[in-house]
Amino acid sequence: MTGGQRAFRTLSSLALLLSFLLLSACAHHNPLAKWERSPNFDTRRPVVVVLHYTAGKTAEGSLRTLQTANSNGPVSAHYLLGKDGTLYQLVDEDKRAWHAGDGRWGTITDLNSASIGIEIDNDGYTPFPDVQIEKLIVLLDDVTRRQGIPREQVIGHEDLAPGRKIDPGPLFPWKRLHDAGFGIWPDPAAGDPPPEFDGWLAMAAIGYPLDDRANALQSFRHHFRGMRSQGAELDAEDLRILYGLSRPLLRSPAVPAAVPANTP
Repeated sequence: MTGGQRAFRTLSSLALLLSFLLLSACAHHNPLAKWERSPNFDTRRPVVVVLHYTAGKTAEGSLRTLQTANSNGPVSAHYLLGKDGTLYQLVDEDKRAWHAGDGRWGTITDLNSASIGIEIDNDGYTPFPDVQIEKLIVLLDDVTRRQGIPREQVIGHEDLAPGRKIDPGPLFPWKRLHDAGFGIWPDPAAGDPPPEFDGWLAMAAIGYPLDDRANALQSFRHHFRGMRSQGAELDAEDLRILYGLSRPLLRSPAVPAAVPANTP
């Protein structure tokens, strides 16, 4: 065999190997079924953005955790935002990052599969720097526009998992985010709710799970009042906020509309 023949055989073998690897990487059909490809599909797309705080001391330490594991096992997020505005991407947006865990928002029960997760470098006790929030707003504008995520569908980790999580916490500037066009905030012109207004029904219509009302109320007050609370009773200010939040969802001044299914 000549040198040219050996080179040709080597190249042919490499081409066959490459073809096999490519086919193996792309083939995900069930071997039990006859493959009849349909062109009628697309990739899953996220419909929610979930904000977290890292509860760590540095972005570098949080990066190590998000790339390895913590005491409860592997965790990740699509993005990590440092205190100085440095933005890191850890997972492709079309992939499922492990950031939300158990929880529910409205009709969505698998938040990891339906969301983009953003970790914000913060210990939970310190105000968020301006440069960090400014970069977050830029990121939210980019992600929601490209992915077609409704801009109001930006929530906190504690909103979907009351009692289990408390991030991004009472110090997070939700009103500032809303002023930039993200998340929800009560309509200041809504006024006081009518006597028949059901605050808990409104809270459920917004998206909060009510399996534990005390914890749901705590998450709600962190988000909209920046305060910690005890107990499970809605006060007058809670009702005013809920009325201002739920007015767009109401069929009438007293009846919250059904929450539409919003799954990927």
